[in-house]
Amino acid sequence: MAASLLSSFPVLRLNDGHMMPMVGYGLGSINMAVNAKHEDIVKRTITAIRAGYHHLDCAEAYGNEAALGEAIKECGVAREELFVTSKVLGSPGQDVQSSMDATLRKLGLEYVDMYLIHLPYKAPEEMPAMWAQLEALKASGKARSIGVSNFLQPHLEKILETANVVPAVNQIEYHPYLQHGNLVEFSRQQNIAVVGYSTLAAMTKARPGPVDEVYAGLAAKYGVTEADVAFRWCLDQGIAVVTTSASCERLLGHKSNLAKFTLSADEIQRISQLGQTKHYRDLYNNYFAPDDRA
Repeated sequence: MAASLLSSFPVLRLNDGHMMPMVGYGLGSINMAVNAKHEDIVKRTITAIRAGYHHLDCAEAYGNEAALGEAIKECGVAREELFVTSKVLGSPGQDVQSSMDATLRKLGLEYVDMYLIHLPYKAPEEMPAMWAQLEALKASGKARSIGVSNFLQPHLEKILETANVVPAVNQIEYHPYLQHGNLVEFSRQQNIAVVGYSTLAAMTKARPGPVDEVYAGLAAKYGVTEADVAFRWCLDQGIAVVTTSASCERLLGHKSNLAKFTLSADEIQRISQLGQTKHYRDLYNNYFAPDDRA
């Protein structure tokens, strides 16, 4: 893998040997097709790539694969220096091969670095068969690594019963107010890397809350932003993060700040303990009971 990719952010070696940058730029939220114009998504993504964010995360459900493909074409960074993730929705009866072919056409690429099942809730009984289709895509070279997203332990256990390839990652909502019980530990036991999204939810959507004061105190201590502290809390636990921003200044600030500090074990534990006193789920609440922490 190209040195410039490895130098952008710390990297994580996946269970299949591939290397994944631990900070990704997500084309969700503000960069979904329903929320932004195509040209704006392209512009923001080019800005992120040129700022050093070479792990790029999109999905067929977001409607922005074509915008990412255009950004990749125009950004001036070689394809082999990028780590591109997309997701198949996981709907009942979905033909994953056809979905992948459509994704590659929109992206203008011959392969993706990571391909995920986006949701296990659309057709949970079909997940083992769908996983077999992803294994075939990996064997074909169209996806270098394969994984899942929003899977809970029972979902992982179900596909592991028949899997020939263990998922490389499980991408989940992860922040102090949603630590998922034993899910992270179970994933580690299976050598499945965890990628967190909505990692800033405790400071952007769930205020006031018990971690507000400790975030502010640690940001002052290390001379960084509270968002940097939130990212570091994940990264220092070995959990990769996917984030987004329309601001080049903010993206460059995160890149610089994350390189200059780490949290101590006591600081990580303090945030974790305080976070467990409040529950907040940002996304997919229609699939969970209001107090579910799985």
